[in-house]
Amino acid sequence: MKKTKWLSAVCLFVFFASCGYQFEGGGYINKDVTRVAVKVFENKSSEISAGILFTNSLIREIIEKTDTTIVDEKDAAAVVVGKIKAITFSTLSRSTTESVAERRVSAVIDLKLVNKDGDVIWSVKDFASDDNYTVSEDNIIDETSKREAVEKIAERSAEKIISKLLIDF
Repeated sequence: MKKTKWLSAVCLFVFFASCGYQFEGGGYINKDVTRVAVKVFENKSSEISAGILFTNSLIREIIEKTDTTIVDEKDAAAVVVGKIKAITFSTLSRSTTESVAERRVSAVIDLKLVNKDGDVIWSVKDFASDDNYTVSEDNIIDETSKREAVEKIAERSAEKIISKLLIDF
């Protein structure tokens, strides 16, 4: 019976180790970066609050999924600098020739991790993410759906970026 429990424990450990499963606090975003500052993303899009949405999503993801501490820029080993290059909307489907039923929202961002000397430690250009939403004839509902789609893109982008950055993923 002891041998079976031991074998089960080993199999369980191998399963979790091989599938990339992580417990909370998955390491630092870079081996030399234990403290990071995140600047508000520069927003080149027409979406007014997108810079803050993307910045907050990235900060939340760093806090929840890494051991890296968010600090003021003066106390940071590195700074995350992001730019939203574009947020675009395209038609996915129509209910009539004049009426749009569903739209796709796409965002393109650049991101870099810069150390105190100004050297780029890590960067990604033209990182794209998108989401779809149903269009409503009611402007308030339509704007809410559009905003929720942009929020989902920000969250999804942050998740993917942090996954790429983690050194022990």
